[in-house]
Amino acid sequence: MRAVPLALLLAALLVWGALASGGARAHEMQPVIVSIETTRDGALTLTARMNIEAFLANIGAGHEDTDDAPTAALYNSLRGQNEAAVAAAAKASSPGLLAAMTLSADGAPVRLAFAAAAVPEVGDAAVARLSVVTLQGRLPLGAQALVWQNTKRFGDAVLRVSRLGEREPYFTDFVAAGEPSAPAPLDIDARQATIDVVVNYVIAGFDHIVPKGLDHILFVVGLFLLSTRLKPLLLQITCFTLAHSLTLALGALGLVQVSAAIVEPLIAASIVFVAVENLFTSRLQVWRPAVVFGFGLLHGLGFASVLADFGLPDGQFVAALAAFNVGVEIGQLTVIGLCFALVGFWFGGKPWYRRYIVAPASIGIALVALFWLAERTGMIGA
Repeated sequence: MRAVPLALLLAALLVWGALASGGARAHEMQPVIVSIETTRDGALTLTARMNIEAFLANIGAGHEDTDDAPTAALYNSLRGQNEAAVAAAAKASSPGLLAAMTLSADGAPVRLAFAAAAVPEVGDAAVARLSVVTLQGRLPLGAQALVWQNTKRFGDAVLRVSRLGEREPYFTDFVAAGEPSAPAPLDIDARQATIDVVVNYVIAGFDHIVPKGLDHILFVVGLFLLSTRLKPLLLQITCFTLAHSLTLALGALGLVQVSAAIVEPLIAASIVFVAVENLFTSRLQVWRPAVVFGFGLLHGLGFASVLADFGLPDGQFVAALAAFNVGVEIGQLTVIGLCFALVGFWFGGKPWYRRYIVAPASIGIALVALFWLAERTGMIGA
């Protein structure tokens, strides 16, 4: 392929990404957070933190973006209804909600009943409204383990199991749409095996980068584009990793908390900075590692907000935190590996590489990030 057509193709793809990704961020389907609390006498409360409007519009795992669904108009209509109307609709549709999931104890079904739906007020249309649906049930006497399963209408989910009154879950699992969870032990002294915790959180960390972390992906691609030499890339990635690992740990410990309304626009701004700087230099300037470290602190806060939704299992905090971070790193290395395999290996040594690869790709990345920045600061609608 000639250099000029390749440049035009890269620019076109990334500009299309600017238009498509902004909407996806505003309307993307997020995993449902399912929390189960049990008591010693067998009482059980299940809460599902979910986009109830998407469920009512029958938009499930088959659509990553609500705007792609045939019922997008219904979804957008529900998004504009007040909390009382949506809560009433959720209650009326509770049989369908109960049918979209199953809960069993030692292989026997656990009957659940709808208890309530807490729906936030109508807010920013660019952000999905996350409601909390509460179901109640009772476990069979002497039950040893729970298994929760959803349907594709319910979508992907994160399962958290805890004892009533405990701050952190003792069991967590990432449950794909239509799949059963791993058995969650009900013995108060039982704890999830460390290897299971590690596997679950590595998957969760990787999933947050590939495919769902488009903003983090573009930042890493921006780092890759600066130079074809290995040393500048390794130095930048090391600074980025150290920084986001630090704030991820501090955020998970609750020592640092910054509003997403501040962090998300700054993450978009960090992508713009890296992409624009790529246009003016092909060398690692002395200030760039420090700047990348500072931006890494912001991205770590973004990772911490995701990890807060998952929760960290009681007694295995360090293992889960480290595993999530490892998953993030594997995701980042996957992105770099793909960049090298698709572009760097074939074209990195060409004299026109910067002009026809780095320049259009960096411009496209900057356009995407500028779109996000304007959206996240409210300058434009979603």
